[in-house]
Amino acid sequence: MWMKTVFWGLLLFMLVATTMAIEYGARSHNSGPWSWCDPATGYKVSALTGCRAMVKLQCVGSQVPEAVLRDCCQQLADINNEWCRCGDLSSMLRSVYQELGVREGKEVLPGCRKEVMKLTAASVPEVCKVPIPNPSGDGAGVCYWAAYPDT
Repeated sequence: MWMKTVFWGLLLFMLVATTMAIEYGARSHNSGPWSWCDPATGYKVSALTGCRAMVKLQCVGSQVPEAVLRDCCQQLADINNEWCRCGDLSSMLRSVYQELGVREGKEVLPGCRKEVMKLTAASVPEVCKVPIPNPSGDGAGVCYWAAYPDT
């Protein structure tokens, strides 16, 4: 009798696991809800021009005008898929680095090092109070990539 129960339990588990794998595209190397943010799948990355200005101003210690903050927060909130918000911020940051010809450990702008700009950009969701996925559950609204050196 217990063998039948174990068999049906395993069968049910496999059915649920297979359904979840199909739902999240587990067959691909880039699976999960964040894979919907991949430009290769047709996702259009937001330029976040307001956030770009805000991050530059904050990094050099300048006062951020209310209109710039409002524009940034609205642009970030307009990204419907919250899984894509940090990715779009990371993309914006890379384009700033590229535009300014920044290399590792160098100043991005006078008085603003690359590491400081990275942390400033990563904290934009928290500043704007715009939700982002947070697998750690600690309530922090800071993009996870801030902890990694090659962002």
